[in-house]
Amino acid sequence: MALLVVCGLCLCCWASFYFTLCYVNGSRSYEWNCRLVTLVHGILAVCITAYIGYVDGPWPFTYPGTPNTPLQISAMVLSLGYFIFDMAWCVYFRTEGAVMLAHHTMSILGILLTLWLGESGIEACAVLFGSEVTNPLLQARWFLKQTGRYGTLLGDVVDVVFVLLFVLMRIFVGGTMLYCELSSPRPRFFIKCGGVAMYTLSWVFMVDIVRFARRKSKSWHKQQQDCQDSVAINGHDWKKD
Repeated sequence: MALLVVCGLCLCCWASFYFTLCYVNGSRSYEWNCRLVTLVHGILAVCITAYIGYVDGPWPFTYPGTPNTPLQISAMVLSLGYFIFDMAWCVYFRTEGAVMLAHHTMSILGILLTLWLGESGIEACAVLFGSEVTNPLLQARWFLKQTGRYGTLLGDVVDVVFVLLFVLMRIFVGGTMLYCELSSPRPRFFIKCGGVAMYTLSWVFMVDIVRFARRKSKSWHKQQQDCQDSVAINGHDWKKD
C-alpha cells in the first residue's frame, strides 16, 4: 500500500513538473514541454540505473532474479510515475502509434510486476538503462528540428550516435542480457516472458531504425553528389571565363 502511495506521489510530481513548464514556457507547444519532461526523465533514469549497475550492484548479467534493493525500487518507482504520465499524455493528444504505446504498456506492467514480486529489480534497471540511454539523443534530434538546426553537422552527429548506440544497447547488449535471463534458473517465468517481449519490441524499433538509416544514407549521398556537380560546374564556368 505504501508503495502505491509513493508511485502516486511520483506521478503527481511528473505531472506538476509538466504543468509548471507549460506555465513558464507558455510560448512553447505542449509537446515541447512534454519532451522536456521526457529529456529530464531520460537523464535521471540513465544516471541512477548506471550507478545501480556499475557501482551499487549486483551485476545484472551474473545475478538476475535477485531481491530488489531500496535503490532499485526508487529507480523503478521514478520511471513508473513517468511512464504512466507519458502514456496518459500520448493517449490524450494522440501523438504516438501502437508500437510506442505498446512499449509504454509493457514498461508499466514490467515495473509493476517486478515491484510486486520483490525481485529481478536489477534486470528491470538494466532494461531501463538500455532503453533510456538513447532517449536524450532522440529528444535532441526533435529539438534541433524545431529550431531549424537539424540540417547541420550537429544534426548528423546526433543521428549517427543515436543509431550506433541503439544497435549496441538494444540489440547486442540487450540480446546478451536476455540470454543471461533465460539461461538462469532464478528469474520467474513471467519475468523471462517480459524480457522476450521487450527484446522483440526492440527489433520492431530496429526495423524503423534501418529504414531511417537507409534514407539518411541516400540523403547524404545525394548531398555529396550535388556538391561535386556544383564544383564541376563552377570550375567549368571559370575555365570558360
